[in-house]
Amino acid sequence: MYLPLNDRIFKVIAELAKIHNIEVYVVGGYVRDLLLEKKSKDIDILVVGDGIYFAEQVARVLDAKHFTIFKTYGTAQIKYRNYEIEFVGARKESYRFESRNPSIEQGTFEDDINRRDFTINAMAISLNSDNLGEVIDIHGGINDLKKKIIRTTGNSDIIFSDDPLRMLRAIRFASQLNFTIDEQTFEGIKKNAYRIEIITKERIVDELNKILLSTLPSYGFILLDESGLLSLILPEISKLKGVEKNEGKTHKDNFYHTLQVVDQLRSRTDKLWLLWAGLLHDVGKFQTKKFQPGVGWTFHGHEVVGAHLVERIFKRMKMPTQETMPYVKKLVMLHLRPISLVKEEVTDSAVRRLIFEAGDDLDDLLMLAEADITSKNEQKVRLYLKNFKLLREKIIDIEEKDKIRNFQPPVSGEEIMQWFNLSPCKTVGDLKNKIKDAILDGIIPNERKAAIEYLLKIAEELNLVADENKINWEK
Repeated sequence: MYLPLNDRIFKVIAELAKIHNIEVYVVGGYVRDLLLEKKSKDIDILVVGDGIYFAEQVARVLDAKHFTIFKTYGTAQIKYRNYEIEFVGARKESYRFESRNPSIEQGTFEDDINRRDFTINAMAISLNSDNLGEVIDIHGGINDLKKKIIRTTGNSDIIFSDDPLRMLRAIRFASQLNFTIDEQTFEGIKKNAYRIEIITKERIVDELNKILLSTLPSYGFILLDESGLLSLILPEISKLKGVEKNEGKTHKDNFYHTLQVVDQLRSRTDKLWLLWAGLLHDVGKFQTKKFQPGVGWTFHGHEVVGAHLVERIFKRMKMPTQETMPYVKKLVMLHLRPISLVKEEVTDSAVRRLIFEAGDDLDDLLMLAEADITSKNEQKVRLYLKNFKLLREKIIDIEEKDKIRNFQPPVSGEEIMQWFNLSPCKTVGDLKNKIKDAILDGIIPNERKAAIEYLLKIAEELNLVADENKINWEK
């Protein structure tokens, strides 16, 4: 099979390969995606010889402005137009049991192809003049693409033991491409699942992120569970699996419910951290599950426990904690609030508090709460979704009228201290909170004059006297 490579990049590389008498090939994911008729901006170039030297010649001819050498890895990268082109010299590898970082030595084209993980990633396209454009498929990758199978290039036991990250890559590719993992390959994953402990948390999270962003994330997470990897990576999610029965009453399987929520979210968004919030929204249910005679199964406070677990998981997995963790933690903490509002008559006060507490994340919270509706009772689902529509309309009306989102009190703590001649103390905070609560409860409008009048009234009840000469009624 021959494939046309018409882009100038490939013409330049082929010409330079001929001039320097060097074997050069396009390899890996670009070849796979080309055969799947998918667009890819990442191009891997295999050079049988000095890959960095050859990359320097290509960068010079292309007049590439972004050229980087990674000496540690023996690779070089060119950014040209919208492409990222990575060059590497052909190599062969040997592994030590305690590490996934191999010992590397220069190798042949066949050595390099044989070290690759899966057949669909082990194809190459020649950029050499004698067979320009020929697809070289030593391990049957084209056939596996047609059959939609993920299969290792060799003994899966050895391949996964050598580099356990490949187990996650297998599941990630299956999830992204909607492929089946070959039976022997999957057995190799199950046998070597324990080896995942030598992989850095950052690499694990990177693969989990890609699974979450695949079209149907549940497929990848079910494979993680069946392989035994999930209980080692995210035991908090694995523990949600299963249904208990007592006095004839059961609860839903919170593992599969969680996956359904994530799938429903993914059909509407590609916000990675919102998908993480979906994955972790019920993570506290394992610790809070109780059976109450005459009542049934309860999970009281699971949102609070879940929010604490989010923090622990983010730290353990070395995930970015400065911005993303508080966001996910907030959504997990608040995920029940919109649902509780649509179950009953919605008061303006409850909506104001929801807007205030969710702030800029309100739209994401509502999306999560809607995705959380997974009842098998279709009539119940339709009713909830109808009520969600009414809730959204009410939020818009109240937000336009009261300007509650990212609410800042009309009177500051510094002003309260100045007017009442107070030092920083609990009383100042209490007065601020009373103003805030009065606005959220609709007792007073979100206006400075009304807030000051209310402040003077409640201060008088506490025997506090303001110096009214210091009060600025308009700001």
